[in-house]
Amino acid sequence: MSRAIACVDIGSTYTKAALVALPSGELLAAAQAPTTLDDVVRGVLAATAGWSGAPLLACSSAGGGLRLAVVGYEELISAEAGHRAAMSAGARVVHVAVGRLDGEAAAALAAAAPDVVLLVGGTDGGEASVLRHNAEVLAGTDGSVPVVLAGNASVREEVAAVLRAGGLPVTATGNVLPNIGRLAPEPARAAIRAVFLEHVIGGERLSTDARLREWVRAVTPDAVLEGVAVLAGLRSAEPAPGVVAVDVGGATTDVYCVPGADAEQATLGREAVGVPARRRTVEGDLGVAASAADLRSAAAAEGLPPVADEPLALGEAAAIVALRRHLRAESAYGPGGAGARRAGLVVLSGGVFRHADAEALDAVIGRLTADRGGAGVVLAGAVVVVDRRYVLAAAGLLAAEHPGAASALAAGLLAG
Repeated sequence: MSRAIACVDIGSTYTKAALVALPSGELLAAAQAPTTLDDVVRGVLAATAGWSGAPLLACSSAGGGLRLAVVGYEELISAEAGHRAAMSAGARVVHVAVGRLDGEAAAALAAAAPDVVLLVGGTDGGEASVLRHNAEVLAGTDGSVPVVLAGNASVREEVAAVLRAGGLPVTATGNVLPNIGRLAPEPARAAIRAVFLEHVIGGERLSTDARLREWVRAVTPDAVLEGVAVLAGLRSAEPAPGVVAVDVGGATTDVYCVPGADAEQATLGREAVGVPARRRTVEGDLGVAASAADLRSAAAAEGLPPVADEPLALGEAAAIVALRRHLRAESAYGPGGAGARRAGLVVLSGGVFRHADAEALDAVIGRLTADRGGAGVVLAGAVVVVDRRYVLAAAGLLAAEHPGAASALAAGLLAG
């Protein structure tokens, strides 16, 4: 067991575990157990029972994952830049406020109950009055929600001091929009991840057991996105190297896209036009358990027929609506944001797909491919595989410290 590592995803409904050999990346075993929301460590120990000699890496979306609110200068620039940085960090954006916060806006922000507030606004050396004002309003609230400050660098220390004087934990980082037309989400992404680990995992909401903080390295969507990137790297020589993954869960459905660096995107210059190399959308109303009622409403709003009360039917509807929304979100990036339309590989993930028999799954894939509202555009001409042993999150967890094992694990998904 000393040459194996346990990779665990603590989900909203189930805790999934993969035992991976090092350095080969061979998947030795897979298991799952119900997530124990009163203390998630008990669920982790149940899922990894018998693997006690293996060190453990984990990601978590338990309790709804990381709830993040964005406060920005104006909707189409600063707030949108902050929104994209939050998404790339694996956070679920539960509220976006723009302009000068007043009493009503501050109340709406508090009602959203975020775990973290991402405060942005102004380019470096540009407009600063709105950022100053919003910091003063946040500092005057009764809460103690951590703030990631990623706005105008010229007033960074001044604004951070105002927030700290109000008793708010502050992490100051690089501006998400240092210049008009240039998106720089990585510093904010790293800061959001650090705040998540310190305040959400390091707090007592999920467990008082100190081991949880040692185990958890990322928000689950962040780990999965890294796993999709590993998979895309293995396909870089393919004619259509892009990868799209659809992960249907009990509370949310996430769509991940790592497009190939084709000639069009290279010509546009991704950084200059603000098109991130990895994209993700999260749909908090498209879960097959906790969000099933909202899922049915969303499907009806998209013109889909009534959804049967059966897991695979719910998963199919969630995938269709999520892919449609993902394409609409990508259209905001302009001509360089159509990566999902050119994907050569589509991965279906989530319990509803993993546990379905081959015949039923083929029928679902056929209906997804036939969807003219958007899903069919993504699946057309693509190879479709199912992450039956849930290796994408595990590959993402391994990527930084064990890249060879991560690649081998992802390669097993392609082979399967």
